[in-house]
Amino acid sequence: MTKAAEPSDPAVIDLEVVLVSYRSRHHVEELLAEWPSDLAVVVVDNSANTDGLAGLVHEYANLRYVSGGGQGFARAANFGASTSVKPYVVLVNPDCRPSVEQLLDLVRGVAADDRTICHAATPITLAGEIEIGVGGWEPSIARTLVHTSGLHFLLPRSGLFAHPRLGEHIEVDWVTGTCMAVRRTPFLALGGFDEAFFVYCEDMAFGHRARAGGWILRLREDVLVPHGAGSSGAPSSEMRRLQGASFATYTARYCRPAGRGVIIRALYGLGAAWRLVVLAVTRKQARAAATRAILTGVITRRAYVGGVEVARQRAVEVGPTD
Repeated sequence: MTKAAEPSDPAVIDLEVVLVSYRSRHHVEELLAEWPSDLAVVVVDNSANTDGLAGLVHEYANLRYVSGGGQGFARAANFGASTSVKPYVVLVNPDCRPSVEQLLDLVRGVAADDRTICHAATPITLAGEIEIGVGGWEPSIARTLVHTSGLHFLLPRSGLFAHPRLGEHIEVDWVTGTCMAVRRTPFLALGGFDEAFFVYCEDMAFGHRARAGGWILRLREDVLVPHGAGSSGAPSSEMRRLQGASFATYTARYCRPAGRGVIIRALYGLGAAWRLVVLAVTRKQARAAATRAILTGVITRRAYVGGVEVARQRAVEVGPTD
């Protein structure tokens, strides 16, 4: 589909939602029940139909089901987008709750500016607070120092991850993929999400590649989407270790020269180590365990899902960036 085929005033029929699911059938059902029957949805199942997700195609005529092969979020999201025929796709995490009006608002925002490749909603907690990490900036030594020292609480625009106030508009280098509308053709032309990442940092990497291609990404402070309606079937310790491993992989792939990336990774790891000491001393065991998992991922660049190493293996499989 060429850019000329993109409608200037998109309607529901001009977009498709991509849901990457991992044992998340209950979330998918809740979303489908809330959305209109003319909204096209493709669910990419990363858990081999262990929760009977494929059966939903018999209940919802607007639903397509494809297997993601357990290959992680980035690869599954790319596959879902590549199988669509719509000019716009909206990537939606199953545990967030955007309305169809919000989905359309994001798509129409993209359509209104030829320079923009994506608009992302601002995820909020169930308590109505904006989550940290709804977007952020390209990692640098200075920004990583601000993050690891905790100064990002005082200098919220000088660290790595954005945490805006309600209603505050900020310019960021990358936006979260929690609920993100993209132009499908240029998204795929850029390679979509970098498949060197099993999960985490693929949105940061997409921002890097999109900006290098001359595109603008926008975080929409006026589109607040509840997030955290529940978790998928993945243990939290696995996810935290994947988070650390993915950041280490990002520094190796995108922070140039290579020595700069090594410094950024080391600073990030030192920050995690310091937080771990503080949490251990204050006996905050759950947070300490999560931080320990992140630190392990940063140091080893290895992380496991179901006992299978996926982080370093995927980075090696995909190979270096161009």
